[in-house]
Amino acid sequence: MIPSSNHNSGTEMEIFENFTIRKHYDEAKETWYFSVIDIVAALTDQKDFERAKTYWTTLKNRLKKEGSEVVTNCDRLKMKARDGKMRLTDVATVEILFRIIQSVPSKKAEPIKLWLAKVGNERLQEIADPEQSLARARENWKQHGRSDKWIQQRMMGQETRNKLTDYWSEHGISEGKEFAILTNIIHREWSDISVKDHKAIKGLKSQNLRDHMSEAELIFTALAELSTRQIAENMKADGMRENKVAGQKGGNIAKKARLELEEKTGKKVVNDENFLPPKKKIKKIQKTNKKKS
Repeated sequence: MIPSSNHNSGTEMEIFENFTIRKHYDEAKETWYFSVIDIVAALTDQKDFERAKTYWTTLKNRLKKEGSEVVTNCDRLKMKARDGKMRLTDVATVEILFRIIQSVPSKKAEPIKLWLAKVGNERLQEIADPEQSLARARENWKQHGRSDKWIQQRMMGQETRNKLTDYWSEHGISEGKEFAILTNIIHREWSDISVKDHKAIKGLKSQNLRDHMSEAELIFTALAELSTRQIAENMKADGMRENKVAGQKGGNIAKKARLELEEKTGKKVVNDENFLPPKKKIKKIQKTNKKKS
């Protein structure tokens, strides 16, 4: 069976061509679970999520009628949806996905099979050598146009974040909703806006906000989280109430630094810049009236 719900909040993302595939790794079973709808969307080259969902529903019903065990071998797991909330969705292992792929007429069938096998193998290698995980993350960011300087700041910020969440885990804070509440308190304190509003400014939906921050935004986020952890450690914060106080104080330190920088430079730190691919412009064809002879 799928891991219990307290392990379900760690939705990870992978890119297959232009499609984002949600995945979750069960450490106990050393097994990947992938979102079936995301795989179906990539197979059918369908960017419209609702249409991909409908396709999968239709395919499920057909497979059930045929007596296939593929559908019954799929599981349900909470993964981050496009609205940022954790929602139940159909997931499957690589083995089951291979059988589903056989039921979908697609020229991408073989490429996605190779991709799935590669992802699974990479994870096993990363467990044996964590440095490979860092190298792969760095390479992935480079492929998406990030500079070496940005990548360095992103990775340093992630290390700061990990130390803070480790502290929370050890002092009465549950991963998932409570992590999100404290993260939002810190973020609102330093930036004057919520995580949700910050994503809206940048035009993001299911994307990771930190992957679309500027260098300055990453630095102030890291400063706020570093300050929060050190204050929490100093006051021996335990539980939500005390860690909220630490979060407000830590975020406020970064806010003061942000306001001073903005005053000196005349530029806002929080901005609408992102790393999303440019939208394709649709050329409008102007109709010309032919003169009657």
